[in-house]
Amino acid sequence: MTTAAVAVRHRDTHVLGLLVYLLFGVFFGWVLVKGEVVSWFRIQEMFRFQSIHMYGVIGVAVMVAAVSVFLIQRFQVRNIFDEPIVIKPKVWGRGRGPLLGGILFGLGWALLGACPGPVYALIGSGVSVMLVALLGALAGAWAYGHLRPRLPH
Repeated sequence: MTTAAVAVRHRDTHVLGLLVYLLFGVFFGWVLVKGEVVSWFRIQEMFRFQSIHMYGVIGVAVMVAAVSVFLIQRFQVRNIFDEPIVIKPKVWGRGRGPLLGGILFGLGWALLGACPGPVYALIGSGVSVMLVALLGALAGAWAYGHLRPRLPH
């Protein structure tokens, strides 16, 4: 097979892979909306300890992730480019940074009632005020990227 043919095949696989990811993302967004996981009221209930709904969803997500990581490592799963999926060991942060970052993220989540992931599902379901949350998330990501060289890591 020529180099050009390999490049075309690689590009086609990449486009197909992106399409599959997009379809899974749309389906996952639909599941989040139907499961009321993106509901501002459900998130407020969680932070006020008035309902177990969100804790159950988070618990199931953690279990699914743990089983998925176990299966990926056990069966040496490969990605769409036939490269091995390598999960590096977690390096835990030290000092106050991770704690303060977690508190800041949690406060923002509680006050806004939206996490960065479901923001797209909320916008897609017609909650246009979440465009403000998306702009805030993009501004925060830009600020971090800009300040990262000066931050302790």
